[in-house]
Amino acid sequence: MKETKTNVMRLLEQSGVEYKSHSYAHTDAISGPDVAAVLAEDPERVFKTLVTVGASKEHFVFVIPVCLELDLKKAAKASGEKKIEMIKSKELLPLTGYIHGGCSPIGMKKLFKTFFDETALLYDTIFFSAGKIGYQVEVAPQDVEKMIPVTFADISS
Repeated sequence: MKETKTNVMRLLEQSGVEYKSHSYAHTDAISGPDVAAVLAEDPERVFKTLVTVGASKEHFVFVIPVCLELDLKKAAKASGEKKIEMIKSKELLPLTGYIHGGCSPIGMKKLFKTFFDETALLYDTIFFSAGKIGYQVEVAPQDVEKMIPVTFADISS
């Protein structure tokens, strides 16, 4: 069976970043904790990508463990904004090129300031969306910095 390769996987390869791909496409897993369970991974090691907008109308990307919530106050502080809020679901595709459930911090239409929860640094590798529902990539958190500028911060609760 031919392995599905997403744009995120191709971008990682082009940048020389080592990764492992994981598929859960053959399952009915939808939520982040479901995905972690299907992959038999700690949900603190499986991350979700959230896109926000600040009071300044600038967009920010936050990547946090699937079992946690984005703390909007901490996110605002990390990004230097007075206030941060989640974008509306219908804005995600035109803004990023990704759909809800398949959003990756790598390969968005535009480069946004990106923040990873500092807990990512506790692991040799973390999992996040490969840019398509049903697919995840496993990457060393420091290697993400070879692809996009990343700030590690306390942003979840």
